[in-house]
Amino acid sequence: MKSLLQHIISEILDNKDFKIEEDNQTEGFSKLKIVTKPENMGIIIGKKGRMIKAIRTLLKTKATLERIGFTLEIEENKATE
Repeated sequence: MKSLLQHIISEILDNKDFKIEEDNQTEGFSKLKIVTKPENMGIIIGKKGRMIKAIRTLLKTKATLERIGFTLEIEENKATE
């Protein structure tokens, strides 16, 4: 799941200012988090949330094939530069 999300986001964003965090606390469930700069959040979410919905649909398809559940979150990078 993490590698698929990494590939999708890297193709959407020209810069590589993001990271993907994966938390597998329980068997059969994955919690994915995209951490990026504030200016990239709008690109990932898209107009009316269409881009993030499409990303979730792709991840949902992979999760169904692997018979696991997942959540996807987007978080603003709090680091000061």
